[in-house]
Amino acid sequence: MRLPVLTFLLMALVLSLVAACGEGGGPATPVRPVDLATIPAEPEDGGTLVEAMLGEPDNLISMLSTTSASHAVASRIYVGLIKYDKDIEVVPHAAKSFEVLDQGRLLRFTLREDIRWFDGRPLTAEDVEFTYRLMIDPETPTAYAENFKAVKAFRLTGPFSFEVEYDQPFAKALITWAMDILPKHALEGENLLDTRYSRQPLGAGPYKLREWTPGTRIVLEANPDYFEGRPHIDRVIYRMIPDLSTQFLELKAGNLDTMDLTPLQYLFQTTGPGWDGSFHKFEYLASGYAFLGFNMKHPFFQDVRVRRAIDHAIDRREIVMGVLFGLGEMANGPYKPGTWQYNEDVVPREYDTQRARALLAEAGWADTDGDGLLDKDGVPFAFSIITNQGNTQRIKAGVIIQQRLADVGIKVELRTVEWAAFIKEFVDKGRFDAVILSWNILQDPDIYSVWHSSQAVERGLNFTRYVNPVLDDLLERGRRLVDPKERKPIYDEVQRILHDDVPYCFLYVPKSLPIVQARVQNIEAAPAGITYNFPQWWIPKSLQMQP
Repeated sequence: MRLPVLTFLLMALVLSLVAACGEGGGPATPVRPVDLATIPAEPEDGGTLVEAMLGEPDNLISMLSTTSASHAVASRIYVGLIKYDKDIEVVPHAAKSFEVLDQGRLLRFTLREDIRWFDGRPLTAEDVEFTYRLMIDPETPTAYAENFKAVKAFRLTGPFSFEVEYDQPFAKALITWAMDILPKHALEGENLLDTRYSRQPLGAGPYKLREWTPGTRIVLEANPDYFEGRPHIDRVIYRMIPDLSTQFLELKAGNLDTMDLTPLQYLFQTTGPGWDGSFHKFEYLASGYAFLGFNMKHPFFQDVRVRRAIDHAIDRREIVMGVLFGLGEMANGPYKPGTWQYNEDVVPREYDTQRARALLAEAGWADTDGDGLLDKDGVPFAFSIITNQGNTQRIKAGVIIQQRLADVGIKVELRTVEWAAFIKEFVDKGRFDAVILSWNILQDPDIYSVWHSSQAVERGLNFTRYVNPVLDDLLERGRRLVDPKERKPIYDEVQRILHDDVPYCFLYVPKSLPIVQARVQNIEAAPAGITYNFPQWWIPKSLQMQP
């Protein structure tokens, strides 16, 4: 029997708060409140910042990885030609300047001449060309090649300048070149799948790798020659802690400086003595969504009526309230609510168990033996959902989905898998029935790399193997336009197709809830989040702690 939503939520809240009280109301060793009067007026160098990671990077050549852990660390080791500023506007980075000409068909870049690789060699336009050639090389196992394949010609125009030509306008032409630049002199001729540089990266960014203890921690140290100025914080330590509850205990004990809180932790476990004045909390709608993705090769999910039925059987509001405690929104497609690309006319599919049962009956599923479980041709409707260990939000969402599908006669086994194996052995290889995961929502609406049929290959981002020629055509057309007014109808239709065809059940867009020890200075919330100015963060000498 389905519990009323309010009863379910109250039970979840009571159980969660009991668990919270069992962990203690404040830090085990309270973090000292920071006396703002003692903070110097000017930044001071030194100190160590410790943050947690749920999963370990698989390598630190970011083009070879699709994991957030790899990209998070690599983003502090390498540089791109351009980047997003705090307002999510494109600005120069390694490039001194750039021009967009002929309606986006021609890009011209001039690089700064004061950038050095960690070994002292200058970063030049040849390094950019080398990185581009790697991206389009069919032997390079990357999921990010398509944007570079749109290039008609790449021409060096000097040691520190080049131009890129496209045969037609390409909406993502400029932002494509935010990719990490790789060193030609180190990687030329290397086997990217078996090179020491994947674990001993040679970059030009604000931090360089000092130590990597597998399964335990990664230590970065400040690059004194970073062209934008030496970072203030000497060391950044990433600790691999594959469980959010354990991370929280470490935060309480003062062993972490920052982590992303769960809604429960944010609302109920991080206020009062030991927290107020010792930590700063932030809250903003994340640029990402969680989803239940179907393996389109699985015989159960090849009938759109079944996928729509499952979508009707999931109560997203219950997930937002029960898992996120209201700190988030229901997802309805691959775009962030409130942005120009979001289609307000696509009405979310309502939670409706009667409609779900009717659709399943139309698809031939019935309880022929009276055991409460649907079956068809003697096969019971039972499948597994996998997600990664340690992510309590996804796991709790999976438990709710498991219960609601049981209400309509579908048996679900929920499995959790360690992160590295989850990605390499299951997601990348398409070895799953259904999966709960999340995608970042990028600023540009082009989602070719996730949804185009050409990406439905092993290690491709279209790991659900969804193929739709009409969608393919829209994605190809949309990325060839530059004017948002011309692109809007195309991506409105993209969202409508994904809603009607249901390759994913879009679940929720969570709030980002980072917490940082108050000893860390110069943190500002912005549309781009809080880490856009990370090299400018600093810790007063009186509050610095050594690892």
